Amino acid sequence: MKKISTSKAPQAIGPYSQAVVADRFLFASGQIPVNPATGELAEARIEIQARQVMENVKAILEAAGYSFGDVVKVSCYLKSMEDFNGFNAVYGEYFTGHPARSCVAVREIPKDVLCEVEVTAYQ
Repeated sequence: MKKISTSKAPQAIGPYSQAVVADRFLFASGQIPVNPATGELAEARIEIQARQVMENVKAILEAAGYSFGDVVKVSCYLKSMEDFNGFNAVYGEYFTGHPARSCVAVREIPKDVLCEVEVTAYQ
């Protein structure tokens, strides 16, 4: 098992890794819309937060030598399903290979953000 860490994505704020590679699988921890350069949250609009989340996911994938094309499963957490269409529009720009996905609304997400995404990739 290899732990993945990059300064181009938010640092873990607890006892976990940004991602772990086991055999040929990459398991990335959930990413929220924190700008890794400033530590600040993205503006509270779903499209802006979703884009920051996708850039954080991209940084972790690239740090491990993976890409969005290697992603086989995505779990998406939204604060409200009213944001589904806006989130989906941004999501579709990044996940062009159409991996398996679940997308649910949850009661709370850390830092009261609008979305969180975690991925599993395979090479």
